[in-house]
Amino acid sequence: MTRILREGDALVRNASVAATELIREAILDGRLEPGTRLKEEDLARELGISRTPVREALLMLLAEGLVVATPNRGAMVRVHDAEDLDDLYQLRALLEGHATRRAATRISEPEVEVLRESCERFDSLSPEEDLRELVRENLLFHNTILDVSGSARLAAMVRKVIELPLVYKSYIWYSPDQKRISVHYHRQIVNALAMRDAERAELVMKEHVFEARDLLVSHVRAHPLALEGS
Repeated sequence: MTRILREGDALVRNASVAATELIREAILDGRLEPGTRLKEEDLARELGISRTPVREALLMLLAEGLVVATPNRGAMVRVHDAEDLDDLYQLRALLEGHATRRAATRISEPEVEVLRESCERFDSLSPEEDLRELVRENLLFHNTILDVSGSARLAAMVRKVIELPLVYKSYIWYSPDQKRISVHYHRQIVNALAMRDAERAELVMKEHVFEARDLLVSHVRAHPLALEGS
């Protein structure tokens, strides 16, 4: 009996991990927008699992800051106001800038090529038609640099700032011209990394993050109702 219970516990843990990843991905790529209510019963039915692992998944996402619990409404995808976003992007610029500086002293030629290929894929995507792929490719680019930086602690701190709701919103609001600006920054970052120019790599990454912040914060201030929960 004890063994059966332990096996059952393991199955619940595995299901909760899988549910956490699926819900996190849905938040990051925009399928679950800021303010969306997360009902255990609905999520369990959609994922084909019981409510217990879904409840555990929501608790994990709550700890990560992607989800909040509100009185009388339960769990919902977290919403950030303009001031909160500005603060988050300030932190991101400092942390990711430092990570990029570290990466410049460690990057290999194959890793440079991975980043160049990411730039090409990113440039080929359309904000109107390939939004989710744009988000994924952008995260791949930035996460690759974090991996190259060689600090698991630093990478975890940066990812927590990057992988927050509304990051994908910047792509929803991107025009083709604004996407081209991001392509330009990505390529300049790769060029600096290829040259092992740590100072320039850090500088360009910070400029890239601040440009994204300015776009996002200005839009949130101009359209606050767009962030209200449904």
